[in-house]
Amino acid sequence: MPDTAYTNVMVQAAKSLSTRFRPNAGVIQSWNVNGNSWQSKRGWECPVIIDNMMNLELLFEATKLSGDSTFYNIAVAHADRTLAEHFRPDGSCYHVVDYSIEDGSVRHRQTAQGYADESVWSRGQAWAIYGFTVCYRETKDRKYLDQALKTFAMMKNHPRMPEDLIPYWDMDAPNIPDEPRDASSASCIASALYEISTYDVPDAASYKDYADRIMQSLATPAYRAEVGTNGRFLLMHSVGSIPHNSEIDVPLNYADYYFMEALKRKKDLEK
Repeated sequence: MPDTAYTNVMVQAAKSLSTRFRPNAGVIQSWNVNGNSWQSKRGWECPVIIDNMMNLELLFEATKLSGDSTFYNIAVAHADRTLAEHFRPDGSCYHVVDYSIEDGSVRHRQTAQGYADESVWSRGQAWAIYGFTVCYRETKDRKYLDQALKTFAMMKNHPRMPEDLIPYWDMDAPNIPDEPRDASSASCIASALYEISTYDVPDAASYKDYADRIMQSLATPAYRAEVGTNGRFLLMHSVGSIPHNSEIDVPLNYADYYFMEALKRKKDLEK
């Protein structure tokens, strides 16, 4: 039986997240746009970032814990609208889609933390790959896994993917190969690939093999910090948002989180 205290916290968190669901658009609004924030200055009404695919796992779990299908239904609605609106034909995704609060139509498609609106911001692609893999796990709807595979194939086959498989912060940044790498994108993608390798997909073992190659790179001194250095983070060389001059070539907690998760998944697969 799950611990009641944890269950209550998770269900309450899902309830709080659900208050941001906008029925006309069928999405969970990401950022607020009131006040004097940079988000409000963009003129957005209901911005939704691809990052929020990572929040849906909480909603799926809350339905299991509470029996309330509202959380599940919100997660599916958000995933479906994101699937329809966030992606380009090649499988890459925008960072932000702005919806009309009134009628739910798309107002803008942009990339706020990447190099340009039409560029391939690497961590956004990682959020998409991981998030839609989770949606497949929880719903068994193949369209979600198909999108995760398509976005990963775009990244894998990208002509500017480095040999060590640690993406540049944006695959269209103008000064490649002299642009910062983003270890957080790599660790998140690796973790997702370990899960994908357990599903009924062609050449499933190749996804684990690719994840292993990422992890081997992250484990080298080029990315893995010496114990006690790097602010006690595990990984060096991640990027938050270069356009906002924030967290450039630094350790990030989610880089470490998905690195550790990927290590656990690798260990479990190889038992």
